[in-house]
Formats: sequence, C-alpha cells, structure tokens
Amino acid sequence: MIDLLGYGAFFLTTALIFSLIALGLNLQWGLTGLFNVGVAGFVAIGAYSSAILTTPPDPSRFGGFDWPIVAGWLAAMVTAGIAAAITGFATLRLKADYLAITTFGVAVVVQLVALNTQGLTGGPFGVGFIPRPFGELAATPLRFNVAMLGVVALVTIIAYLALQHLSKSPWGRVLRALREDETAAVSLGKSARFYRVQAFAIGGAVMGLAGAVQAHFIGFIAPENYLPTLTFQVWVMLIVGGSGSNRGAVLGSVLVWAIWAGSGAALSALVPTDQQARAASLQIVAIGVMLCVILLVRPQGILGAHIRRRRKARAEAA
Repeated sequence: MIDLLGYGAFFLTTALIFSLIALGLNLQWGLTGLFNVGVAGFVAIGAYSSAILTTPPDPSRFGGFDWPIVAGWLAAMVTAGIAAAITGFATLRLKADYLAITTFGVAVVVQLVALNTQGLTGGPFGVGFIPRPFGELAATPLRFNVAMLGVVALVTIIAYLALQHLSKSPWGRVLRALREDETAAVSLGKSARFYRVQAFAIGGAVMGLAGAVQAHFIGFIAPENYLPTLTFQVWVMLIVGGSGSNRGAVLGSVLVWAIWAGSGAALSALVPTDQQARAASLQIVAIGVMLCVILLVRPQGILGAHIRRRRKARAEAA
C-alpha cells in the first residue's frame, strides 16, 4: 500500500510537470495560434539554466554557483523567456508550416549544443547533483514523493491562475482577436508582431520553469531527455485535453501520461526482457491511437475552446 501511494505521488508529480509545459504551449497555440514545434528546446534551456546555477562547484564544467533552488527556477524562466522572445522576434513573420520548421530547428540546435558543449552542460554525461527540494527525505520515497507533489502542485496552480488571468484580460482578448482575424485586429491599431512575441516569450518562460522543476525533481539531466518525443507528447496532451483551454491542458496531460506510463508498465510485464527495447515504440503507437480516437470523436478535445464558445453562445441566446 505504501509503495502504491508513493508511486501515485510520483505519477501525479510527473503529470503536473507535463501540465506546466502544456500550459505554456496552450498560451502559444491555443490562445495565439503560434505553431511551436520546438517545445523540447525551451524546456531544455530552463532545465540547464537552473541546473548550472544551483549545483555545487564542479571543476569539469562551467557553473556550480550553488544558488537557492527558487532563484534557479526564476533564472530558468528568464533565460527561456528571453530565448523564446529572440526566436519569436526572428521568426514570427513566418506562418504555419514555416514557423513549425523553424522552431523545430531551434529545438534541434539546443539539443546539439547541450550534447557537444561538455564544458558547460556536461555533454553526453549530463549534469548531476542537482539539488532537490526536501532532498533530506529521499531515503523515504513516500515522504519525498508526497512533499514534491505538494511543491509541484503549488507551482502548477500559481502558473494556471496567472495564465487564466492573462487569457481573460484585455491582453488575452487581443491575442484571441489576432488568432481569429488578424486583419481586423491590426485595423484597430494592434501590433500583431508585438503581441505574438510577448505570448511566445511568456509561453517559453513557463516551459523553462517546467524544465527546471523537472530537473530538480529528478536530480539529473542529460541531452537525451529533450528529444523530439517530448514535443510530441506535449502536443498530444494539449490536443486531447482541448486546445484553448487551460483546464484541458492539465486534464490532457494527466490522461496521456497515464496511458504512456500504463502502456510502459504493461510492456514490462508482458514482453520478454530482451525484446523490451523494441517494444517501447508501442507506447507511441498507443498514444497515436488515443489521438486518432479523440480527433474522430471530439475534434476540439475534451475541454476544447470550441465547446465553451458554443455553450456561451447558447446561454447568451437564451
């Protein structure tokens, strides 16, 4: 029973970290219509920024400033936000497929830099000894996982409420107007590029925060943690939960992570050990099947913005 509770806390902590990433993507895509396929890159920037600043001194690489964890998380948000703003300023004149290709290229560049700059990021060996909140409880997995769940839940709630406030503010209404009819919004004196860069930067900052939180939860990061599979997972989470809905982003993250973790556990139990590496690709198949079912049954996602708008229209008509 204790092991089950500990795993449940671990599962929810991981799901909420994915929720943070999905919330950042929802601001970019669901609210503003920016097709960002470089999610993994901004998560990596946040993770490495916090890790470099908060770890103890290491003669083999730059960094090791031993900053407090909270300071590392704030620095991760700033660094990832600046990187996203620069990317947005340089690329947001591109549309749809071209923007997607460019942001994917940014993520690949970040991953290659992390892999090859051993003096900064540890290269393929990664960064270890990342301080963990409540690290003194690590000897008792249940207590540590529950404590971390509380921390990550608090961070997720704060981010959720902040993004909800932004989406309902005049700033958020401008973003929705640009997404729905850019010509009309521009004719009212709104700068499309200015607002989109802001949305891209804030979304990137939230992704960087998620990367930092994940790094301090695990205690170790390496370049293979930030492969394109991460971007695929987060996009599926947002689509399943409902693009344009912050609640949908959280719900989709929990559901998709449950299927990902559940399919992994089933493969471990049913597939021979020597075949498990090959069978791991079935996890992606399971997620793909779930995505197809959702798109066929509810194209707007479980809590998609389209449903909410329809209900609002019905209420106003009544």
